[in-house]
Amino acid sequence: MKYYVNQKAVRSGDGSEGAPFKRITDAALIARPGDEVIVAPGIYREDVSPKNAGTERDRIVYRSSEKRAAVITGADVFDTWEHYKGDVWKLTIPNTYFGKYNPYTTYVSGDWLNITIPVHTGEVFLNGKSLYEKDSLDKVIDPEFYDASWDRGFTRHTWYTEQADDKDETVIYANFQGKDPNKECVEINVRPHCFWPEDMHVDYITLSGFTVTKAATQWAPPTALQEGMIGPHWSKGWIIEDCDISESKCSGISLGKYRQQGNDNKWLNYKYKDGAQTQRDCSFIAQLDGWSKETIGSHIVRNCDIHDCGQTGIVGNLGCVFSLIENNHIHHINNKRNLAGAEIGGIKLHAAIDVIIRNNHFHDCVRGIWLDWQCQGTRVSANLFHDNCMSRDHLLKPEFTEGLGMGEDLWIEIAHGPTLVDNNIMLSERCVRIPTQGVAFVHNLFCGAISGVGRGVMNGSVDIPSPRYTPIHRPHSTAITGVMTVLHGDVRFYNNIFVQPKVRQGMIDICNGGGLDKKDEPFEHKNGPVINVMGEGEWDDLNLVAGTSCYNGFMTQAEWEKMFDGYCGEGSPVTRDRYYRPLPVWTGGNVFFNGAKPCDIEEDFTVDDEHEIYVELKEVNGDYKLDTNLDEYLPKCRIITSDTLGMAFEPEERFENPDGSDIIFDADYYGNKRGELPVAGPFA
Repeated sequence: MKYYVNQKAVRSGDGSEGAPFKRITDAALIARPGDEVIVAPGIYREDVSPKNAGTERDRIVYRSSEKRAAVITGADVFDTWEHYKGDVWKLTIPNTYFGKYNPYTTYVSGDWLNITIPVHTGEVFLNGKSLYEKDSLDKVIDPEFYDASWDRGFTRHTWYTEQADDKDETVIYANFQGKDPNKECVEINVRPHCFWPEDMHVDYITLSGFTVTKAATQWAPPTALQEGMIGPHWSKGWIIEDCDISESKCSGISLGKYRQQGNDNKWLNYKYKDGAQTQRDCSFIAQLDGWSKETIGSHIVRNCDIHDCGQTGIVGNLGCVFSLIENNHIHHINNKRNLAGAEIGGIKLHAAIDVIIRNNHFHDCVRGIWLDWQCQGTRVSANLFHDNCMSRDHLLKPEFTEGLGMGEDLWIEIAHGPTLVDNNIMLSERCVRIPTQGVAFVHNLFCGAISGVGRGVMNGSVDIPSPRYTPIHRPHSTAITGVMTVLHGDVRFYNNIFVQPKVRQGMIDICNGGGLDKKDEPFEHKNGPVINVMGEGEWDDLNLVAGTSCYNGFMTQAEWEKMFDGYCGEGSPVTRDRYYRPLPVWTGGNVFFNGAKPCDIEEDFTVDDEHEIYVELKEVNGDYKLDTNLDEYLPKCRIITSDTLGMAFEPEERFENPDGSDIIFDADYYGNKRGELPVAGPFA
């Protein structure tokens, strides 16, 4: 059955084409499996909570009749502002207006949130753009520029909120920098979601072609109920497609975790257990509560434009399993820099079991993708990354790296794999951060450094060792078979191109002033100075040198296997240290340009010191094109397959497709077939 919704209808009808509902919610309360809800263009100021689940065969589909013309928003318009003084205006709202949830008394809060000045989940918008919250009225009356923002010029548009002393009212003061808020479009967000089922297990829903914006979402760490502006709320089989998603206070889409009784933000609320321990508990509790491939995950997010959200474009712990994220444009995430902490990125996933992230475009995020814990069967393929590493020059100061680091295109943290990274174009000065193991890099173009090798495993203690142990799963399953910390290594590099870029002086200055005890000398190459910083800090080596040289000192497979010759027992000269040494590294077919450096065990590789390589990404009418002369100097290499890559050490799982079939890397970034003797990099 088809139900029709039209916000412009004179009155709400019965949902027929001739008498449409005025609200999407009216249809969401009655739609059953196989039904389609068709929504006319207009602005729908509501928090839609689908009541009924679809089935795998008969989904419930919510569709905008014109692509992105139906807008679901968590904000309301207010044109009753009173002039206060100068450029500052005042808005007074009875608290009854907000019902059960007042974003102007609710602070952003949760595990791994790292901010010194509290902010509310509410926002004030001037013509669609969010203002900057301050913690005093004086800072609104006389605002200063906020240098940490990626949009510094707008940061004097500010607001402050307080509760009226003598009335049950919310008062908001805002500096609109000369604009009259009663003549402009001024909104404040008042709802915590836009499309989010109140109940769990509302399965097989499709949301297609909407614009979704301006919800007062809460911080979404992996140890809490992970709320988003859109999300399945611990369900299975959702499709979110062709949507424009923006201006969530925290996360745009959540594919993540349900609220666990007694274990929600436990690190924050019960301070006697560290966050790593409570995060580990989340997985075991979820398994007891029925977390499995049959009940959770298998979502699809495709063809969406996801941008201008405060924490993440897409977030998810546990609930993201077996999902596909493809053909999305994810950009300008956390650019306001009013939020900081360990849960920020264009995509931030924990337990991305058999998740495929492919053909997406990431740029101008503080971090493109962050895959944290339990990456097993995860594949990052044929994505374009650029400008995800401190992309604004005015930010190139050590104080702006606190809580986030310098950023990178891809961070894989404390997991056991197999994680496959293939056919990607990575153009940020820091391409990959990799305090993990069980990873294969195949046919990528790296125009930046790999950092974090051999560190990032401890949990921040000062005097006592604090290794983090993360779960290992049965292949292609949520079933947990054990836990282990990261030994490092167990990494493969095949048929990749490494190009040393010219690194901005500010990046080098950050590394020089990074406070690490041990640094190598800077060196010069023909594209400019780069410092090879391999320090003793736990979280980051601050490396800016492209190539695999960050794996100097690691063993080949033959060297590693030799350690296991002989008996390890009472009185034996062979010690059990061999079980805790870094795992081997495999290489082959890699090419190094412009001073990029191979590791000391590199095999079958090419270093080209003769030719000057240029790689430039150009935007022409919204299309991005890569201008490069790489194709003139690439040697032939061999086809890589699952047999070449073998298996990740801890889970003993092969680098293979989610269905267990082999992968043959005979298709390039565009899907074009490679020949029998391909060239390195992402292009055939």
